[in-house]
Amino acid sequence: MAKAQLMPKWFYQLGSPKWFYDFSGRWLPWLAGLSLAFLLVGTVWGLAFAPADYQQGNSFRIIYIHVPAAFLAQSVYVLMAVAGAIGLIWKMKMAEMVAKCCAPIGASFAFLALLTGAVWGKPTWGAWWVWDARLTAMLILLFLYLGIMALHSAISDRQLAAQATAILSLVGVVNIPIIKYSVEWWNTLHQPATFTLTEKPAMPVEMWLPLLVMVIGFYLFFTFVLFIRTRNEILQRERASGWVQTLLLKQEPS
Repeated sequence: MAKAQLMPKWFYQLGSPKWFYDFSGRWLPWLAGLSLAFLLVGTVWGLAFAPADYQQGNSFRIIYIHVPAAFLAQSVYVLMAVAGAIGLIWKMKMAEMVAKCCAPIGASFAFLALLTGAVWGKPTWGAWWVWDARLTAMLILLFLYLGIMALHSAISDRQLAAQATAILSLVGVVNIPIIKYSVEWWNTLHQPATFTLTEKPAMPVEMWLPLLVMVIGFYLFFTFVLFIRTRNEILQRERASGWVQTLLLKQEPS
């Protein structure tokens, strides 16, 4: 009894596939609408109304895709590692499912960040790719995502696969602070952080406000996609349970 009181009630609710399925289902329409609104406003604001950069001109506008994608690539990895750790410690099936569903989404954002970085780097640095510290660390992040996905597919035992990928993701967390602080630790071509939560943004307000809107939109979109993927994973894993059978019967055409 004392052990059960160590964690808040919502923590154990999240461990219930049925509770998570019902909870996420209620939020999906809101997440879809909010993410669409934020992304639409941020894209139009950033591409059409934000002023051009005094040095880079209009080429800087790719920042409104590149920076949110880079943020998400790192944040999703941290979430995946935390979920993996929860799965290892508390043997929570929902945590294992969330960790598995995070990997392909995070890999997509990492690839998008690298692709847009290359497009941005060509007019800025004169090259599509340089072995810059931050770019290299971001490439390693993509490889970590791909390695975790490959490892999960290579192990047939579901529980063993979850444990192995959780350990790999926890080991790979060391790469996250390297990405963040690489521009401070080494001489790199990559510019410092555009804005942080603790410091005044280096960009004019009319340039960083649409970027903030895009960042929020990306996070909302990620949550929307994660919920959808996790709900599908729940239905696949829990297909023999009574509540899933009842749900499937209700969805069958009469």
